[in-house]
Amino acid sequence: MGTFDERPRLALSAFLMNTSSHILGGLWRHPDAQQHRFYDSQIWIDLAKKLEAAKFDSLFFADVVGLYGDHEGGWASHVRKGLQIPTHDPLTLLAAIATHTKDIGLAATSSVIQAHPFQFARQMSTLDHISNGRVGWNIVTSVLANAHINFGASTLPAHDDRYGWAEEYVAASYKLWEGSWDDDALLADKDSGIYADPAKVHKINHRGDYYSIDGPHLALPSAQRTPFLFQAGSSPRGVQFAATHAEATFLFSPHPEYVRKKDAQLTEQLAAAGRKRSDIKVFAGLSFVVGSTEEEAKRLEAEYDEYLDLHAIIAHIGGGLGVDFGGLDLDTPIGEVKTEGAQGVLEAALASTPGRNPTLRDLAYYRAKQQQIVGTPDRIADTLLEWQDAGIDGVNVINHILPGSYDNFIDGLLPELQDRGIAQREYAQGSLRQKLFGRGDYLPANHPAAQYRGAFDDLSAEAAERSLELARGSEG
Repeated sequence: MGTFDERPRLALSAFLMNTSSHILGGLWRHPDAQQHRFYDSQIWIDLAKKLEAAKFDSLFFADVVGLYGDHEGGWASHVRKGLQIPTHDPLTLLAAIATHTKDIGLAATSSVIQAHPFQFARQMSTLDHISNGRVGWNIVTSVLANAHINFGASTLPAHDDRYGWAEEYVAASYKLWEGSWDDDALLADKDSGIYADPAKVHKINHRGDYYSIDGPHLALPSAQRTPFLFQAGSSPRGVQFAATHAEATFLFSPHPEYVRKKDAQLTEQLAAAGRKRSDIKVFAGLSFVVGSTEEEAKRLEAEYDEYLDLHAIIAHIGGGLGVDFGGLDLDTPIGEVKTEGAQGVLEAALASTPGRNPTLRDLAYYRAKQQQIVGTPDRIADTLLEWQDAGIDGVNVINHILPGSYDNFIDGLLPELQDRGIAQREYAQGSLRQKLFGRGDYLPANHPAAQYRGAFDDLSAEAAERSLELARGSEG
């Protein structure tokens, strides 16, 4: 019997990727699956409208900018299986979706390696304007060696070095978003002919190890200024980065106890960063198979399992770790894997098989099954309460097939969650940040981005003009 005690609602996000094979390899072959036509923007627009009608908080696009590490000695199997190749740009797609929706949050992954922060900051401000303040950025450092090589590196940088790079990237972006334009800089005064106040537009003169940026930011401040900030790292360094910068962090977790452990680590790191647990939302990546009876749910699960490609899942995980598991029997122990790749993924996989060395089959099971909840609406809702009690604030809903997995969730499970008060029936007003936190459109004062507000008054256009006039005067 379900529990109807009053408790906070769970935020709901749809976990998507602009590709044919995202998390659950092989499911694109299902007769009802449409993700093999990912290049058709109408599929995504229709899905976004459906999710918005269901009052999902956001849709969240993952992304990669390179091939996963070799499998079976090369990358032919990635092409053969459609393992996140081909993959299209989510930022461009979000611009289209933004014009067909009005409330749902629009989050996309963008790595620090793929765009210069000056250009990226401009793109995100533009998207935030188009969407009226609904854009989110998932900050990643890229675990794929091929991605780094595609952007000029010779190899994959060390794990912690990538986070050092990310620290400078976000600092430069914050300066542009928060410090370059004052709120009241834009005048657009037709009578005086003054479009913007030179005293209130500033360069940032950023100088760092990776970037040199004068500014000013070329885009006007958007509704949120800085986009809503997601971060998915779960290694110790990733947790530290999330605690410093993120407003939402995303976990692949094998069970609620693992969430409890990561929540404790996050809370400790938040305190060290001068922030509180209430400053961040923890999302768990979970998939769902809902039936009106247990038997119906099991039948649907078996139907999905028929198309599940465990070797594609192993190629995905191994490619992120930088380890070629190709050609090995699924019952092969993975041993003591050392990697500069996705360390949090490996940690979670090890946690899924406590007391023993996991096999490749365990790895595939961890990704495909341990984050999958199967059953009736009442039973699944009870299970989600256990995850909530362990520390999650929301769910990033992984799909088996598009759009069917979300139809199954919306029609089968969502009414139960809404009846219990743990899923919203209506949107709050305002930006994505306001909708999720209810405390305004801008980042709070205890966030590191806030230090750049008003920090560049001496670098305004008017200050530069005065300096030039003084220099001319002294020459005279």
